[in-house]
Amino acid sequence: MQVRTGSLATKDQQYRSEAPFPNPGAHGYRFGMALGAGDQAWFQDVFGDRGLDPDTWLPHYLPAWSARERTRASYRVDGDGLTLEVPVDHPVWCADDHDPPLRVSGIQSGNWSGPVGSTYGQQRFREGQVVLEQQERFEGWLPSHGRVEISARMDLSPRSMAALWMSGFEDDDAQERCGELCVFEIFGKDLGPEATPSAEVGVGIKAFRDPGLAQDFAAPRVKIDVRQPHLYAVEWDAGEAVFTVDEMVLRRCPNPPTYPLQLMLAVFDFPQWSSGDDDRLVPRLVVDRLAGTRP
Repeated sequence: MQVRTGSLATKDQQYRSEAPFPNPGAHGYRFGMALGAGDQAWFQDVFGDRGLDPDTWLPHYLPAWSARERTRASYRVDGDGLTLEVPVDHPVWCADDHDPPLRVSGIQSGNWSGPVGSTYGQQRFREGQVVLEQQERFEGWLPSHGRVEISARMDLSPRSMAALWMSGFEDDDAQERCGELCVFEIFGKDLGPEATPSAEVGVGIKAFRDPGLAQDFAAPRVKIDVRQPHLYAVEWDAGEAVFTVDEMVLRRCPNPPTYPLQLMLAVFDFPQWSSGDDDRLVPRLVVDRLAGTRP
């Protein structure tokens, strides 16, 4: 489904073959300082009392195809970190245009578009799509190699999904630098039972219109309770991207994109997936830390 949604020498990096804790959140474990923390080449956001950093994050979801007023995220920053949620009265994104209908609260670390009426914009979801509101160029955090990691928990129902992905900034003339690295994509409908929690965690490369990339995406089932915090990460260079959960390797994908990638962090609700008695449910994504390599 398309929901527009220095080399690390990763081949020599040592990773765990199993999770360091069976369920870190259940034991009160909160991930501490990241590898590389304190290094000037390392970026870290713990979403403290200062709120959302406007130099790094835009609290909208692909506003060029709609408008900022209609794509504003519902979020708060407090002692728990950053909480993104989709309230029951949240508007449908790109109503009567995107299929399936969705509601979304998201932040992104880059943004731009061409003029109104042009086709120049990021992550377009259909051919011939045109810009409805021109966007100023915004470059917050656009890594092209290294490591990105997130400590997050989520409350999902069978009609919702949460994800962190990195998408090409897409400002080349042909707009072919549009590939993605998906750090995690988790659908509530693919969670295991509460008694034995697990989740299908989507990770990998999505090629889209980039002729230099090969589609390499899968969602292996992992024995984690997503209601508790877990560490999702990717390390990549020109040779390989390594995707992990709690330092456990899920997948290795060759030849990932190494052009500037903007981070997209969001929680989604799909009204068409309703069971008829779930309209009151509010999906949430709670992030206590997001860190990685500076450009």
